[in-house]
Amino acid sequence: MKASIILPTYNEKDNIVELIEAIFVALPPPMDFEVVVVDDNSPDDTAGAVRQNFSGDSRVKLFVRTEDRGLATAIRYGAEHSDGDILVFMDTDFNHDPAILPQMIKFLEYYDIIIGSRFVMAGGMEDRFRQFSSRLYNYAIRITFGTPIHDNLSGFFSVYRDKLMSMDMDQIYYGYGDYFIRLLMVAHKRGYHMLEIPVFYRLRMHGHSKTQFLSIFTKYTMAILTLRLKLWTGRMR
Repeated sequence: MKASIILPTYNEKDNIVELIEAIFVALPPPMDFEVVVVDDNSPDDTAGAVRQNFSGDSRVKLFVRTEDRGLATAIRYGAEHSDGDILVFMDTDFNHDPAILPQMIKFLEYYDIIIGSRFVMAGGMEDRFRQFSSRLYNYAIRITFGTPIHDNLSGFFSVYRDKLMSMDMDQIYYGYGDYFIRLLMVAHKRGYHMLEIPVFYRLRMHGHSKTQFLSIFTKYTMAILTLRLKLWTGRMR
């Protein structure tokens, strides 16, 4: 089976080349895979760095979006423009460790979705404040929806293409990282078998985080309330 590693980017010029090279190391031959970079026309010329370093490498596909913008739609775009039977989604700031990609792919032999989780044994974050606040918020999500997943905000996951594409993408892929809450809820309602494996988020090596805590907290809370309403009215499935 072929795996597609989907990388949504915006102003990640200082990280993207090193990340792709780390993915190559993590997935040596005979692993069949491609790296799909979806860049939202980054002003720091992230796309240019990809072209300069990987233009002759058939394992790397680059798409630059000049009209539609945003994390959730970039992830959907990458999924729809990839070729893999298995789809793996990860951030491009090294929060998500490429070294565990083989596990993310291998364990799909037994599960429908594999989730890189900060809140299972051996997982965690170097930023202790974010770890505490994220753990608390995830606990609230579990209570609200009655789901077993500990890390509903991870965004580092693998899934079979057919399992993902059978979902209503319009109901899921909008906004920012809140798309992942909706995706997991649909997967749970469908009875998908999901496994969380430990990941440890280190501090960003280069560049600045695009996540503003208060703004994201507000957006996620509104997304959760909207999702709860849709579930009550039977509009989410």
